[in-house]
Amino acid sequence: QVQLVESGGGLVQAGGSVGLSCAASGRTFGYAMGWFRQAPGKEREFVATIGGDVGSTTYADSAKGRFTISRDDAKNSIYLRMNGLKPEDTAVYYCAARRGVLRSIYGSDYIYWGQGTQVTVSS
Repeated sequence: QVQLVESGGGLVQAGGSVGLSCAASGRTFGYAMGWFRQAPGKEREFVATIGGDVGSTTYADSAKGRFTISRDDAKNSIYLRMNGLKPEDTAVYYCAARRGVLRSIYGSDYIYWGQGTQVTVSS
């Protein structure tokens, strides 16, 4: 069983940066990990994923060039660095883990989820 806890959200001005962390209670070595977000009144959407092997990454178009996902298996943690934030990035951000090394952009492929952390970008 893996438990995920996100941290690092908050209020930031447009154009600013914020870093999110996700700490896993269990071992996630070899698991692909992902970040998703859900804005009020909208469905959850994919943000970024990192593979469980060599750390290959995939980003949503909205995140490319602005967000960076990374992992530190020694700390059982993944991170999301977000730069150039826009008001439309406002959402609750969730980290997720799936068994196996393959990345996935689909939330249904992930079996472990954190409780989420709020990021609010003011204009």
